[in-house]
Amino acid sequence: MKVERLISIIMILLDKERISAQELATTFEVSTRTIYRDIEAINVAGIPVRSIPGVGGGFEIMPNYKIDKKFFSNNDLSVILMGLYSLSTMIHGDELVNALTKIKSFIPVDRQKDIELKTNQIQIDLTPWMGNKNIQANLEMLKIALREEKLCSFYYVDRHGNKTKRIVESYQLVLKGNHWYIQGYCYQRDAFRLFKVARISTLQVLEEFFTPRDYQKPQLDFTEILATMQTKIKIRIHKSVMDRALDYCAYEEFLPDGGDYYIVSFPFIENDYHYNILFSFGNNCECLEPLHVRSEIKRRIQAMATLYEN
Repeated sequence: MKVERLISIIMILLDKERISAQELATTFEVSTRTIYRDIEAINVAGIPVRSIPGVGGGFEIMPNYKIDKKFFSNNDLSVILMGLYSLSTMIHGDELVNALTKIKSFIPVDRQKDIELKTNQIQIDLTPWMGNKNIQANLEMLKIALREEKLCSFYYVDRHGNKTKRIVESYQLVLKGNHWYIQGYCYQRDAFRLFKVARISTLQVLEEFFTPRDYQKPQLDFTEILATMQTKIKIRIHKSVMDRALDYCAYEEFLPDGGDYYIVSFPFIENDYHYNILFSFGNNCECLEPLHVRSEIKRRIQAMATLYEN
């Protein structure tokens, strides 16, 4: 995994005065191109690594810049450990174990209890309560495709239920909300695409390697776009579903309506996804206005009831 490799490269650079890109590539069994990307990431993180050209050249941390155990504050180490522990709930393997061991080596004995206390103040468990059991296996295979820069093939089901076979260059695993995605270059679409891992089946890592192209990061922040699309509707909900309604709007939007109900100003977009959110509240939710949304809900309920009339 990349995080373990980055930490290992930093520790090698701290231990040695200089090392070539080829030596690092051989050590970690990756391409020199990958090593150059790793060095760039280390620089972006604030550790100045420079490249010395020519015979005897290579990478080195700039003179007078050394990391010791005091470089990381208690908060720094706690945040790093929390992040690694949270990843370990979803991505398994020796890489994370090694990374955790190396980070812990930076902790002086007299600071261990304080850092352990801070680390345990927040627990992040990314595993779902229930769901598709194939996701974990697919994540492990996609990690291999990413690490070895190999093509992968799979069948993909879009949101309309259409199933197509794809061959993809994998570039980035993305965890958005509680869903995993793989960002890759799709040969069938001749463009970068973001694939939801839960919709992938019959995943295979092919033996064919690919030459990485200029990478286009996926657009993940739709806050501004959604703000222009959303309207507020007025719903009346029972207190038994208030906890789930709070996933979508703030407590300030709730006005008591008798002892057991609330009137809620609810963010809404007129599409299947948002109608299904309202349906998930069952008969504990009633749309009061606008009238056309209320009418559409009634039409959908009648269509659903028709399925069971026979």
